[in-house]
Amino acid sequence: MTNHPGLAADFVRDNERAHWHDGALWFVRQKRDKAAAAVPEWEQLREYAAQIKAHTIANLAHYLEEFERNASQLGVKVHWARDAAEHNQIVHGILAEHDATRVVKSKSMLTEECHLNPYLQRHGIQVTDSDLGEWIVQLRKEPPSHIVLPAIHIKKEDVGTLFHEKIGTREGESDPTYLTAASRDVLRKHFLEAQAAITGVNFAVAETGGIVVCTNEGNTDMGTGLPKLHIACMGIEKLIPRAKDLGVFLRLLARSATGQPITAYSSHFHGPRPGAELHIVLVDNGRSQVLKQPEFRRSLNCIRCGACLNTCPVYRRSGGHSYGYAVPGPIGSILAPSRDAQEFATLPYASSLCGSCTDVCPVKIDLHHQLLAWRKNIAQRKILPLQKRVAMKLAGHVLQRAWLFRLTGKLARLSLAWLPRWMVYNRLNAWGRQRDLPPAPPHSFRALYARQTRDK
Repeated sequence: MTNHPGLAADFVRDNERAHWHDGALWFVRQKRDKAAAAVPEWEQLREYAAQIKAHTIANLAHYLEEFERNASQLGVKVHWARDAAEHNQIVHGILAEHDATRVVKSKSMLTEECHLNPYLQRHGIQVTDSDLGEWIVQLRKEPPSHIVLPAIHIKKEDVGTLFHEKIGTREGESDPTYLTAASRDVLRKHFLEAQAAITGVNFAVAETGGIVVCTNEGNTDMGTGLPKLHIACMGIEKLIPRAKDLGVFLRLLARSATGQPITAYSSHFHGPRPGAELHIVLVDNGRSQVLKQPEFRRSLNCIRCGACLNTCPVYRRSGGHSYGYAVPGPIGSILAPSRDAQEFATLPYASSLCGSCTDVCPVKIDLHHQLLAWRKNIAQRKILPLQKRVAMKLAGHVLQRAWLFRLTGKLARLSLAWLPRWMVYNRLNAWGRQRDLPPAPPHSFRALYARQTRDK
């Protein structure tokens, strides 16, 4: 079982890094707020996007068939994958058929979800992530920690040390301009030598059979412009019905993700270019199971902007790797248990239920309600840790009896007022290690209310 509390504790041990990580993401959240405030019809756009997604998900089979039909007419070869294993086999099969052993890949959370890189590498295929952040974490042999900002947990000094070891930059150099130029020199060689390009898909339009990939570095255009083979991997939920729907999502995506009016590159692919091949792999990998669950179906609306991560107080202070899943943060804490509730049972509890994630979601997913629903689901399946089950049972026993609730409150007030601090805050009180209770009031609310009523 993924132990989010334990992994989060490891992350915050480095106090300076934890505060820097928190501040960096909150800065992005503030940029998002300014960008949203600059669009008068922002809430209307969110509502349109939510309705479009709800309609698409409700008619997903129809739109998938329409997309396959229209994409095929454009000369695209469409493949269907039930799960991650089948997705990886299909991609490997296409590469093997073309004798392609050198691949450049743009950022794709789906391929991270399917663990495509290690699978291809085990089969003798060199895969180079061409997004700078993705390439940095690839060199570090670790997964991305954020949907949009994969290396947000790494400081520029750490990147300087990494590049000195891996690509021979000057020792001790941490200037971003110098490091970016050095990475460009290396990555350009990979682009020129690549025999195939693999990309993700941000949006697929059923009406046209086209796909759209959004980047800020132009690496998708560079990667797909040279090799004769392009493989695009997409989850089946990435569909939208019509070309005119695309404008709604493009206006929401970049503003929600990084506070930009639009991504620097929105690359549209409508069939392969002359003499080349375009393959699109449509992947289920548990999405149909989510579709069957009314409580969690709206999580399929997600456009992977990362806004819920940037605002979440738990994610900002615990780091993406503490979630143990390709998609971290509030949305990952819903999607991961949908895949394996036993393995990811701790993730729905990695939330304060403050609702900030729901407030910033551009497609209006009710994230904090779904997190609460998952807590209930996990409790009903009896996969909650024993200590939490016992604690909740005791709490329920107290809350069901008014006299016991009053007595417990009185004892707690007296204890906090009179007991020495070391008896309250000690190693047996895990909650109190990083928290301090306010001074206990001398009287309960009931007593104050009764007194006020008498005085009237």
